[in-house]
Amino acid sequence: MAARAKGRAFISRGVLGRRPKISRGIPVGAMIKCTDNSGAKELRVIQVLGYKGRLRRVPSGAVGDMIIVSVRKGAPDMRKKIFKAVIVRQRKPYRRSNGVWIQFEDNGAVIMTPEGEMRGSEVRGPVAKEAAERWPRIASAASIIV
Repeated sequence: MAARAKGRAFISRGVLGRRPKISRGIPVGAMIKCTDNSGAKELRVIQVLGYKGRLRRVPSGAVGDMIIVSVRKGAPDMRKKIFKAVIVRQRKPYRRSNGVWIQFEDNGAVIMTPEGEMRGSEVRGPVAKEAAERWPRIASAASIIV
């Protein structure tokens, strides 16, 4: 029998390391702002990838989580289409391991391709450090990392 590593983090092309415990502030059905230049303006959360929940509990995501979204406002070629995205900001306050509480002005996400690349080329506004650490492509495109 082969020994299996316990607690091994899921590492794919776009994601690095484990996700720290962050208060989940963006439930399924929430409308969030698209903060990249892909052509989308407003996104609706359809599903949180990797969410393990309880019966009848609404799945919710936090900073750094990959979600599935539907474009509600934006370029005509993107509207009514489904994409993967990563949450880069959330309004709900969350606590970092050093004791600091972080809260953003709005909820924001960046649209990604299935391979883990960004669909746009730049990110407008600040990006949470947790999302930048987990997604290096977002960190390289971000202008401000908080």
